Amino acid sequence: MNVAVLLFLGLGLLEAEGRCFFNRTEEHCMCYNLSQETLGSIIQCLPASVVEFWGGELETYIDFPISDPDSSTIDMLGSLIIRKIVFGDLLVPEILLARILKFFSYTQVQELVFDSCIFKGRGNWEEMANRDLPILSLHFHNVTSAPLTGREQDFSSLSRWLGTLQELTVTGSHVTSLPCDIGRVFRALRTLSMAQNSLGDESLTAAFCEGAFPQLQELKLQHNNLTSYHGVCKSVQQLRELQLLDLSQNKLTAEPSSSSCQWPVSLRIFNLSSAVLDEVLVPLPPSLEVLDMSYNHLHAVDISLSSLKKLFLSQNLLQSAPSIRNYPMLDTLHLDNNSIAELPWDEVKLLEYLQDVSAAGNPYNCTCSGAGGLQALASRGHLGQGWPQGYMCHSPPHYHGWLVRDVPVSVLQCNQAAVIAPICIALALLAVAG
Repeated sequence: MNVAVLLFLGLGLLEAEGRCFFNRTEEHCMCYNLSQETLGSIIQCLPASVVEFWGGELETYIDFPISDPDSSTIDMLGSLIIRKIVFGDLLVPEILLARILKFFSYTQVQELVFDSCIFKGRGNWEEMANRDLPILSLHFHNVTSAPLTGREQDFSSLSRWLGTLQELTVTGSHVTSLPCDIGRVFRALRTLSMAQNSLGDESLTAAFCEGAFPQLQELKLQHNNLTSYHGVCKSVQQLRELQLLDLSQNKLTAEPSSSSCQWPVSLRIFNLSSAVLDEVLVPLPPSLEVLDMSYNHLHAVDISLSSLKKLFLSQNLLQSAPSIRNYPMLDTLHLDNNSIAELPWDEVKLLEYLQDVSAAGNPYNCTCSGAGGLQALASRGHLGQGWPQGYMCHSPPHYHGWLVRDVPVSVLQCNQAAVIAPICIALALLAVAG
């Protein structure tokens, strides 16, 4: 086999002994600490669809001669079924990576992952100019590299490929900024995840400038240093195709001017969970279908969203459920672990689409209406995971500690007036007849 091809497949080379292990059932091959002596074991990975290389330093191979592949090598690379390659726990000289990456243009690899890698130096990316790659999904997790600022020319050289990329993930990598010009390179990107980084409000404004990420549909920014709800709204206004926005695990607050903010009209899914919210921040995107505000400090939710289908409010401080009449299209409502004593059964039973209600871990008042409503929901199959063990009575005292399921709610016990009234009428009629 062409030595250059072996190097392409074996970026995980080490001087320590290692080898590859192929799982034929899963078409998955794992390689650890390969050396030149055991390089031949890579051959068994050729029938795999997923190949992973873990461990090593590649500086030894910076001066390794890598020639352009001949026709037989190109045919061999094109025949491989490998769709995903993972490089983990590696010290990667960029200059070597730049020389190797062109080999991917002859393959069918669609997903490339770098996990816990250190990128060293500066590569010569001019060789990649005007070169197409089949890779549509690119992931970096826990990587260390030079700052993105000042590297616009490198991205420009890769623009033909990056302009076709559909998914980009850069997580846990201490990213503090994303220059505007870099965002403009990603013309076809649909999903961008920058979770667990150090992006602040100002850097977000610069990243999503006019012309950046024009096709972006999903933006995941959880666990960064974002604080301004209004600032985030202003930053993403240019993302006219945005459908999903995840701001969870940021410490968000609202400014007095927040009411002037206009979210993209395309936004349908909004995650504000674990955002240290004491109140519902407004305005909310008007066409929302999914809203997650679980794991906050909300005492009340008084909003109206006519298109909302799924509402997640678990792990808050709610004293009562929100008025469900404000969400006529609702099919999912989660209220676990709040301080709710009773669900609004009279409203719930009128909702045509409601199918999934989860409200375990609340201190229920097991009156006839309280217990009866929950039992009715359960009988319709609408109560999800947690029923019946997660539904306990807190009051009245004689039912404290009971499962809501076991509270008797017969007509005689709960509707005495409905029973007594007919008897009284019957007695009155007998008296008149007498």
